[in-house]
Amino acid sequence: MKNVFASQIQERDWVEAVFLVRDKVVGMARNGKPYLTLKLMDRTGEVEGRIWDRVDELSGTFERDDFIRVAGKASVYLGKMQLVIQEVTRLDEREVNLADFLPVAARPVDEMLNELRACVAGFTDPHLRTLLQAFLDDRQFLDAYSRAPAAKAMHHVYLGGLLEHSLAVASLADDISRRYPGLNRDLLVAGALLHDVGKISELRYARSFEYTDVGKLLGHIVIGVELVEEKLRTLPDFPAGLAILLKHLLLSHHGQYEYGSPKRPKTLEAVILNFIDDLDSKINGVRTHLEREVDRESSWTQYHRLYDRYFFKGFGEPAAAGELAEAQFAPVATPAGPPRQEPPGPARTPFNSVMQEKLRGITPDLFAAAPEERNHD
Repeated sequence: MKNVFASQIQERDWVEAVFLVRDKVVGMARNGKPYLTLKLMDRTGEVEGRIWDRVDELSGTFERDDFIRVAGKASVYLGKMQLVIQEVTRLDEREVNLADFLPVAARPVDEMLNELRACVAGFTDPHLRTLLQAFLDDRQFLDAYSRAPAAKAMHHVYLGGLLEHSLAVASLADDISRRYPGLNRDLLVAGALLHDVGKISELRYARSFEYTDVGKLLGHIVIGVELVEEKLRTLPDFPAGLAILLKHLLLSHHGQYEYGSPKRPKTLEAVILNFIDDLDSKINGVRTHLEREVDRESSWTQYHRLYDRYFFKGFGEPAAAGELAEAQFAPVATPAGPPRQEPPGPARTPFNSVMQEKLRGITPDLFAAAPEERNHD
């Protein structure tokens, strides 16, 4: 049983623990000697490992995606925890509990699958309900859909993350449909459940989370449309127009071309799906980052590379926050003295008047609708 996890390691600890090797890279030091850089992971996170001595000997005993027992000293280098490893022993998969090494969704999978079945049963559109039921009846698909993570690094990066994310987006879709009349509720919810289905093949998640070859070559959007099209071919009575609208939701849910979206949203349902998908993914990503650092004394998290910022964790004790606010907004006494004299000069035109003059020159057609996108095909 694993006794030390990545999140528990402190500086200057002597660590003897088992990890999954997520990455393994051989480098060359300035003195011409080789060294080994490892990414070691368990369900709580990652820690970098460095091997400086006996590199050839130790490197030949294990490979990437192996389980290894390491012994080494922990230290902080450039703000990151690092293990300087002295000993390595490869372990057989039968000697470890996989649940210790891959993060898992907090919600039980059976509970989420029951919610999924109830959601599909609640569809009023018979065609969309039949299509979603075809996915539920596909045992191989359902196993992968309920096990896959939703991403490699950005959000819901744990087993069951894809199902959890899809259900959250579907729930948001249902809520928004109640608030804004006229939406095709079933179409929007179906798009929410299916928008990321291609990730069952885009990602590899038997051990570490990585992109597959087909994922790198095609991507989950194209794979997802192919999966939907495959099921649609078994439903000859499915309306052609509805199929196009559904596939458009998948093709446009990333919103912009620069985010890998083959198409931009062209229907109201597609616009909404883009926003709520982004909303749920960012909330999960930021929340996960905050939860990883709950024990740090600083009021700020460490730098998040993907979001390109630090996140504020709070002021701490309420009293301290109150004192900070009082100090921040307390009036500052200034020494008495003669009134400040303005130097003579031309009269100043108020800022608002200047802006009004500039705005008068703006022509009404400046705010006309943007031209049709260049890539219309």
